[in-house]
Amino acid sequence: MIIPVLRYREGLEAIEWLCKAFGFEKHAVYADGETVMHAELALAGGMIMLGSVVETEFGRMMKQPDEIGGFVTQSIYVVVPDPDAVYERAKASGAKIERELVNQDYGGRDFACRDLEGHLWSFGSYDPRRR
Repeated sequence: MIIPVLRYREGLEAIEWLCKAFGFEKHAVYADGETVMHAELALAGGMIMLGSVVETEFGRMMKQPDEIGGFVTQSIYVVVPDPDAVYERAKASGAKIERELVNQDYGGRDFACRDLEGHLWSFGSYDPRRR
């Protein structure tokens, strides 16, 4: 199992936004005041982990998208049964749509967007495990 780990400057705000915009559900949230030490969010049978940006040995190995010109070195693809519904929800919540909904030649339908801190996400119906 692979579980992506993300960092956010405003961890608590990011958790609420990810739940509202993409439909994640809180599985666990461990916070010390405004700092998220560790959180687990679930969606469509998968999970991500996240925490606040902190100055630690591990934290210094990562950069936020706005620190590198809005670029990312990876993105997250989430398999969902209804990408159109997620698209509408994300757009209504202020996600920056980077690629509109499209039917792919290889099957599936997907779109790409950025979250409130610039991380790149794709949501689509193509599931490589069911090819």
